[in-house]
Amino acid sequence: MISQAQFDKEIEIIIANSVREDVGEGDHSSLACIPANAKGRAKLLVKDNGLIAGVEFAKQVFQYIDKDLKVETVIEDGSVVKKRDIVFYVEGSSQSILKAERLVLNAMQRMSAIATKTNEFVKKLEGTKTKILDTRKTTPGIRALEKWAVKIGGGENHRFALYDMIMLKDNHIDFAGGITQAINKTKIYLQEKNLDLEIIVEARDLDEIKEILESEGVYRILIDNFNYDDTRKAVELINNKCLIESSGGINLESVRKYADCGVDFVSSGALTHSVYNMDLSLKAV
Repeated sequence: MISQAQFDKEIEIIIANSVREDVGEGDHSSLACIPANAKGRAKLLVKDNGLIAGVEFAKQVFQYIDKDLKVETVIEDGSVVKKRDIVFYVEGSSQSILKAERLVLNAMQRMSAIATKTNEFVKKLEGTKTKILDTRKTTPGIRALEKWAVKIGGGENHRFALYDMIMLKDNHIDFAGGITQAINKTKIYLQEKNLDLEIIVEARDLDEIKEILESEGVYRILIDNFNYDDTRKAVELINNKCLIESSGGINLESVRKYADCGVDFVSSGALTHSVYNMDLSLKAV
C-alpha cells in the first residue's frame, strides 16, 4: 500500500490541478462584481440523507485558495447527516469563497455518495470477519479522493495503483503461460528489483486454486465470479493457507451471503463507479 506521505501528495496534486482547471487565469464572474476587500460567510448545506465525507478535504481546498479563510466545522467526516443539516461555515474573502465553491462541492458530493454506499456494505457485513474493499475502478485523476471516501465510510482500500501490489489476474496468467509460470516469474522479478510487494492471484475455478496453493508466497487468492457453493468449497480448500477475496458482481443483496461463506474480503467496483452524488450546496449567510 502507498504511504501516508504519498497519499497526501496525491491530494495536493488533485487540488492544484482542479484549481488550474476551474479557475484558470481568474474567476472573472467574481472579479467583475465583488470588491477585492469584500468579506463574506457561507454555510455547507445538506440537501440529502447519508454519510458526509470530504470535510477535511474542503479545509485543504480553502487553505490552498486563501490561507486567511476560516472554517468552523459543525459535523465531522463520517457522520450521518440529513436534509437541512449544516456541515460547516467558511468565512473570509468573498472572492476566495466563490473561487473554492465548485471544487469543494464537486468533491464532497461524490465523496459523500461513496462513503454512504460503502457504509451500506459495512452494515451488511456486521457480525462477520469479512471486510469490504474498493478497486481501481475509479474516476481518472481523483482516485485518492474516492479511496479516502471509502475509508470514511468504514471500508478498506485495495491496492492504490499498479505499483503498490502484485495482482495476477486472468490476462496476466494467460499471457505468462499459466498460473505457476506467472507466480514464478513474479517472484524472480521481485527479487531482481528488490521489491517487497504482496502477491494476489486470481482463480477462475477450484482447479486453479489447487494450482495456486502449490506455490509459496501468495498473500491472497482472488476468487472471481464464484457461486456460493463453490465459494464455500474454495474456503475449505484454502483452509487459512492465505487470505481469500471474493469479487465479481457482488452487490448489497448478495454480499452477506458471500461473507457467510467465510471469505476475508469482498471487493466491489460499485463503491466508486456506481454512485449518485449527494446533494449539497454552499450558501451565503
